[in-house]
Amino acid sequence: MTELQIIYLALIQGITEFLPVSSSGHLILFSKLTSFSDQGVLMDVALHIGSIAAVIIYFFPTLWRMLVDLWRVRFLPKMHYDGVKLFYLLCIATIPALLFGSLLKYYGMEWLRNYKLIGWNVLLYGILLGLVDHWSLTARKINNLEKRDALYIGLAQCLALLPGTSRSGVTITMARFLGMERREAAKFSMLLAIPTILAAGVLAAYELWQGGNLGQISDALYGIGYSFLFSVAAIFIMMQWLKKWSFWPFVIYRILLGTVLLLDAYGIYDIAILN
Repeated sequence: MTELQIIYLALIQGITEFLPVSSSGHLILFSKLTSFSDQGVLMDVALHIGSIAAVIIYFFPTLWRMLVDLWRVRFLPKMHYDGVKLFYLLCIATIPALLFGSLLKYYGMEWLRNYKLIGWNVLLYGILLGLVDHWSLTARKINNLEKRDALYIGLAQCLALLPGTSRSGVTITMARFLGMERREAAKFSMLLAIPTILAAGVLAAYELWQGGNLGQISDALYGIGYSFLFSVAAIFIMMQWLKKWSFWPFVIYRILLGTVLLLDAYGIYDIAILN
């Protein structure tokens, strides 16, 4: 894999991971719509790890407060700490995706890299996001979430294992359905990505190490680095955007992209291959 291809992939990952448009779907489509070969699941995971590193840096004050509160509760267990509650909410929301991801890993995931499946997921979940974002209340913050709310968001995250769905998109959709503010929904979605994608990253790193393919390891490290840089910029832009505006531009983009992909997938309209 050339460094230029890795940079392109990292740019796509960085831009699309935190926008509700499906980073995994775009990464798969990149190889289908260009002359580059498919980078494979392991490179996809490496690119996602770079994005998670960006989340950790951007939300470091929140994560640090969570760790401090977890330490404090050992000495004053009857006190209420927002950081402790956030920790448990993230744990609850992570469990469903880990279980479902393990099941898919057992049966294999390559069959999911399907052109038609991506097109339908991009379109339908984009429409769902638009409807929920328009009609839902905007009142709750992360501290207002209950355990069952975290479970619902976690179950929704399982759908993100299907390319084209968008992990951020589907978790934000569920959070908005539960009445969360847009920025709070996006923040919880990003924080939730940390344990989920780190677990996948550890497994992918182990497989690379066991395989002993130094070329793949080198490519993965480059992918992590470039993805981190692009992701930091994307997070900042996303959080600033949601101060004033809604998710509708992303919804419109998904509807247009999904429609074009399905027209191409069913042979109605051919998308030219980019060189």
